[in-house]
Amino acid sequence: MAVRPGPDPEAAADQVETTLFRALGVLRLVVLVYALALNLARFEEFTRPRLLLVLLGVMVVWTGFVSWAFDAPRRRGLPLYVADLGVAVGLLLCTPLVESEAMLERHASTVPTFWVIPAVLAWAVGRHWVQALGAAAVLSLADLSVRVEAAGRTWGNIFLLLLAAGVVAYSTRTLRVAVEIRARAEREAAAHAERLRLARAVHDGVLQVLALVQRRGTEAGGSMAEVGRLAGEQEAALRALVQAQDHVDAVDTGGGSVDLLELLPAAPYTVSGPGRPVPMPAPRARELAAVVAACLDNVRRHVGEDAPAWVLVEDLGGSVVVTVRDEGPGIPPGRLDEAEREGRLGVRESIRGRVADLGGEARLVSAPGQGTEWELVVPRG
Repeated sequence: MAVRPGPDPEAAADQVETTLFRALGVLRLVVLVYALALNLARFEEFTRPRLLLVLLGVMVVWTGFVSWAFDAPRRRGLPLYVADLGVAVGLLLCTPLVESEAMLERHASTVPTFWVIPAVLAWAVGRHWVQALGAAAVLSLADLSVRVEAAGRTWGNIFLLLLAAGVVAYSTRTLRVAVEIRARAEREAAAHAERLRLARAVHDGVLQVLALVQRRGTEAGGSMAEVGRLAGEQEAALRALVQAQDHVDAVDTGGGSVDLLELLPAAPYTVSGPGRPVPMPAPRARELAAVVAACLDNVRRHVGEDAPAWVLVEDLGGSVVVTVRDEGPGIPPGRLDEAEREGRLGVRESIRGRVADLGGEARLVSAPGQGTEWELVVPRG
């Protein structure tokens, strides 16, 4: 049974926002009920009760719509945030149209009252904290504009609104980062468990069969001796690959980044680097080292066991370039396409596929009689 991969970090972070927006939807409902009860309780004091009912209807409809809209990440575009804030500001500005002079003079609550707060908190959850503070400032200015005189309670409410916007934005960002780190750790743990499972399967099955073929071929002699020799070479290469993977896994658990140069194969190949460590996130370094190993394995199989090959590592800051070159017979035009049709996908999956998964590019330069050169360009992280 295959090990299920861990959660995707970005999807996990989006789920955090979705959960917070659903909680915000509950808050919208609570403050809506409060606003309706407050305004209906003082209904006789308003100078334009019919307009008040229209405004209350807008609040009810918008609460339902915006709670639905924010529930899906694909709908959380900037226009939705702007529209939500615009409706809150508009309802605030309509307060002087429906409230009596006596209500305005005694600093009565505005028509939407606390209903406008979730519009600011939505910016805090889904946008940057600076934008959240900007939304709080816009709403505060709208509130001040409808007041005959700014009382101490008004300034206190503005301060609390700005404070809530900053705290919620900071907390959301911290929670997203924590969830992403946990998701990455779970994915790495799942990948490590799967590699251990495969290593056990290789050890219990393939390696034992290869050892048996080597022993029986040697005993039989003749043409079977060559088969036994090849089986022994493949057994040694496979054991080395499993042991190298165990070494990489041990390095992974030691920190978030590793030196790529330490993971690359050494003798009999020539490895050249910048003369200093080339740090990369451990999973990316492991995959890139596996690509280099696949390139060198092609050299062994198609050029010769002792054929020379050169590996050059260049650290360009934001990206790493690894060049693998040999002096073999080269690859004839169309040979890779023919190999894919035959079901041999080593180049497509082990080299180009891995590099593509890392967000990079694998460039091949080869011609008959002129050797082969792979240029692997991979973003650092």
